[in-house]
Amino acid sequence: MRLLLLAAAATLVATAASSQTPPSAEIKNNAGAVVGSATFKEGPKGVLVQVKVSGLTPGWHGIHFHAVGDCSDTAKFQKSGAHINHGGDHKLPHGLLNPAGNDFGELPNIFAAADGVAEAQLWTSLVSWTGKDGRPALTDADGSALVIHANQDDHITQPIGGAGDRVACAVIK
Repeated sequence: MRLLLLAAAATLVATAASSQTPPSAEIKNNAGAVVGSATFKEGPKGVLVQVKVSGLTPGWHGIHFHAVGDCSDTAKFQKSGAHINHGGDHKLPHGLLNPAGNDFGELPNIFAAADGVAEAQLWTSLVSWTGKDGRPALTDADGSALVIHANQDDHITQPIGGAGDRVACAVIK
């Protein structure tokens, strides 16, 4: 009987754990249409972001976390602000490859295939979902945004690595 109860409890725990849906956000293009989604999983030392988006031009695209969760100005997504950066007078320059350090919004580029679809899993130890270990929270008071750019990010040129226009945006709250 005990073995049966333990097996039932293990099944319930496994079902509950697998039924928890990670936080997600809709990705919208400059016309305001939903073109994809991003899901976020907090890890012990960072956040895993899974992205699926369509309608991009084929090739590499910069993708970054921006400081404000506002994608309402679809023409340019400027309300999402600049990248999440270090506070006060300690702002660091753009670029994962920048020898002077990098801001918190940095992510590796994503690649859109010939059909304009990009699927990627991206890991960052620069932020957290809720502010864990003193890293900036993606879900702070004004949220944040996941922004996809028209071009690839060279990860060093200022101010945005040559990534160009903002072509897609997802509100993170």
